[in-house]
Amino acid sequence: MRIGIMAAGAVGGYFGGRLMAAGHDVVFFARGKNLEALQRHGLRIESVKGDLHLPKVDATDDPKAVAPVDIVLFAVKLWDTEAAGELIRPIVGPGTRVITFQNGVDSVERLAPILGEDAVVGGTAAIATVISAPGVITHTSPFAQLRCGRVDGKPDAKLSAFTDAAKAAGIDITLTDTIDIDRWKKFVFLVALSGMTGATRVSLGPILADPDTRAMFEGVMREVVAVGRAKGVRLTDDFVAERMRFAEGSPPTFKASLLHDLERGNRLELDWLAGRVVALGRELGVPVPLNAAIYTVLKPHRMGRGG
Repeated sequence: MRIGIMAAGAVGGYFGGRLMAAGHDVVFFARGKNLEALQRHGLRIESVKGDLHLPKVDATDDPKAVAPVDIVLFAVKLWDTEAAGELIRPIVGPGTRVITFQNGVDSVERLAPILGEDAVVGGTAAIATVISAPGVITHTSPFAQLRCGRVDGKPDAKLSAFTDAAKAAGIDITLTDTIDIDRWKKFVFLVALSGMTGATRVSLGPILADPDTRAMFEGVMREVVAVGRAKGVRLTDDFVAERMRFAEGSPPTFKASLLHDLERGNRLELDWLAGRVVALGRELGVPVPLNAAIYTVLKPHRMGRGG
């Protein structure tokens, strides 16, 4: 398949690299030093699932110069959603599917007015990756999972073909007709992981080891579940307990990309994570004091050192 990666960051670069290694025609969109490194040295993936070096990749910062593709893996930072959506319009043909593997819970709704409701597909990515150097992606989690599906739950032949191709490439991917619930399930855990690792500046292991921070981690998730239920999302009573078991089985060094960005002085996705929970809580009349505290503590850093 012909696949566009928007953009070649920690998530898009990892899965795009795996797809390219399996023989697919992949074009990576990038900019700055990352683009320069990809064009000069290719893409390198350092992974617990096996290292990979692609010495020659198709990388550009100009989607207008690229022909339409079958699939776009859309994984830009949340503040770039609309701008990146406009940029990739030239490569989105009548049969293209754009799968949003972003954080947050409203990427589909933000992209559909730009690219068309039929083109935009929901997705979730569960993986711990970071750009450790330009053109180099380090993957540290034992899992690297994708889920995707149409928000309306309808079958989609192009999406089915992509998931079959990704499975053949060794990617752990699931096609689902419940992506709306799935993205909220990811959101619940990610808000807690990003908020707590960001606010404490430590990884998941120490947070779970201390009874106070552990209780707060769980409490943050319970607030997000309450907001989701107020919006009509069917989250089960035992979901938070299940996520706590997942957390306990995760590497103790696990930390959210928000903390990586915070440590590097980069802009944070805070407004679309804890900040989004706070906004929805106010809108729906659901108290979210823990998320409000996290948002307040991290708010001075949300634009990075240059903000």
